[in-house]
Amino acid sequence: MDILEFLQFPFMQRALIAGILLGVLLASLGIFVTLRRMAFFGEGIAHASLAGIAIAVLAGLNPLPVAIVWSIILAFLIFVLEQKTKLPIDTVIGIFFTSAMALGVVLMNFTTGYQPELMSFLFGSILSVSFADLITIAISTIVIITWLIFSRRQITFLSLSEEQAIVSGVPVRLQTAALYVALAIATVLGVKILGIILVSALLIIPPAISRLHAKSFRSHLILAVLFSEIIIVLGLALSFFFDLPSGATIILVGAFLFLFLLLFSSQ
Repeated sequence: MDILEFLQFPFMQRALIAGILLGVLLASLGIFVTLRRMAFFGEGIAHASLAGIAIAVLAGLNPLPVAIVWSIILAFLIFVLEQKTKLPIDTVIGIFFTSAMALGVVLMNFTTGYQPELMSFLFGSILSVSFADLITIAISTIVIITWLIFSRRQITFLSLSEEQAIVSGVPVRLQTAALYVALAIATVLGVKILGIILVSALLIIPPAISRLHAKSFRSHLILAVLFSEIIIVLGLALSFFFDLPSGATIILVGAFLFLFLLLFSSQ
């Protein structure tokens, strides 16, 4: 089969567009995730989204928008509790992550028969991205990237030092809440293509690879997005040609690229 022949299929076209959009989104946010050491946030939201997905399945609704709304609510609750209590954020996330996932497991017990939508979110299925999903991903990506462009300096200050951000006049609470919501939305969108277990890897791996070679914050961001796109496109192509699970293949490509470049950079 010709290397570009697979693009003749509509489902592959949707998958590729979704992958490119999410590559930009997850890599851009991943820079700040790694700076703030918030990898557990993405993992927690991904697992907690199971409840929102189960609610949508039971109600006969499109799981993606419902899961996004559910994740936004959780992000706000995490932010409020973090501000109003002395508990560390990882403790707050852990409470919501386990509780929401437990709720999702209970709700799944009430579903009858095989649920392909539920399975695609559990294990990831970029090839099942519908046109409606693609529109949701596109709109969310445009909104979040636009916010990042205008708030880049403030989020960078906030990520490096909250005290310095306050002194510099950054609206810390507002931007922190916005970052939590953006991460929650991006994580749920990523769950669609990578699955609940693997999605946090795409927030971490491209920025980690970029950090090995970047000479400035600007190059760090550009390289993270570039590596993210390479990982997704190459992983998607390999999964198609060798009939492999798309989400797992994408992450394995990323892990291999990280190890290869790590060895190369240490020479």
